[in-house]
Amino acid sequence: MLIGELSRRTGVGTHLLRYYESQGLLEPGRGANGYREFTEDAILTVTQIRGLLEAGLSTEDIGLLLPCATGAGPDIAPCTELLDVLRACLRGLDERIDALTQNRQALRSYLDAAERAPAIVCDPTR
Repeated sequence: MLIGELSRRTGVGTHLLRYYESQGLLEPGRGANGYREFTEDAILTVTQIRGLLEAGLSTEDIGLLLPCATGAGPDIAPCTELLDVLRACLRGLDERIDALTQNRQALRSYLDAAERAPAIVCDPTR
């Protein structure tokens, strides 16, 4: 199938499919006319890529994990390297959540203080 059909069947734009190819995540063949030709398996591969992206993984991480993906869902065959990558990604996500929680608490403190203070007219031109 050509890239336009893969796009229609997966709901993923052709520009993203080309990007996935440039990242080594998709490997289409080439017809005599030079057009990309994808097999039916590409539909599952694109589904797997999208799922892994939604989990917050980078395309570099996905390149490592994709060979271990076995189905359309979060079905992945375990191996030591794979588990290490997933654990590292989860740790990074937890760290970002902690930082955002701290940001939210600080912002809430500023908002609470501003709401308790007497109203004044601020001159934004100063």
